Amino acid sequence: MNKVVKNAQEAIADIADNAVIMLGGFGLSGIPENCIQAILEKNIKNLTCIANNAGVDGFGIGLLLENRQVKKMISSYVGENHEFERQYISGELEVDLLPQGTLAERIRAGGAGIPAFYTPAGYGTEVAEGKEVREFDGKMYLMEKWLRADFAIVKAWKGDAMGNLIYRGTAQNFNPMMAAAGKITIAEVEELVEVGALDPAQVHTPGIYVQRIFQGVNYEKRIEKRTVSQ
Repeated sequence: MNKVVKNAQEAIADIADNAVIMLGGFGLSGIPENCIQAILEKNIKNLTCIANNAGVDGFGIGLLLENRQVKKMISSYVGENHEFERQYISGELEVDLLPQGTLAERIRAGGAGIPAFYTPAGYGTEVAEGKEVREFDGKMYLMEKWLRADFAIVKAWKGDAMGNLIYRGTAQNFNPMMAAAGKITIAEVEELVEVGALDPAQVHTPGIYVQRIFQGVNYEKRIEKRTVSQ
């Protein structure tokens, strides 16, 4: 089955207002730059975005925040975006802030078909408010529910026409688990290769999880915080 679409604009054409979307990446590493730009240009509104972080001012999800396209963020680390901070403090943006491991496991559970699980992370804090608590072997745990999305948008290094994906280095991050947790998964890749060109033993996301794939262009791959030795 050939799942190739021409570009990001075609890939996200049916994402509508009020959609729930997952966006891969950690910081600015492995983010779907082309699809974010296409969503920006299409001006899709009232999005619920599930992502580890909210990009930075002027790049990544930060662009969608600046254009007032996001109504809710479900995230773990959001400290690098001043517009995010401003909107949250002013009450313009709804935020579910989660421990990073809990966010990762809720996404993984969504892809695995596990509706809920128990974790000790967040017990005794504001994270526990309104959640079921149970004791196991003398320790208290919170029940957390899976996360799934209308669209999961991921970025990979290489992919083929059947949607098999290989991520590179730390750009793997949240992408594989999100690819499994979307009703429709869109993958943008740096290199689109022929079926059979990928070593099956190196594939991180099997094509069964991916509905659309395209070769991206003009990747900036910005560094969130540049640190160099003196």
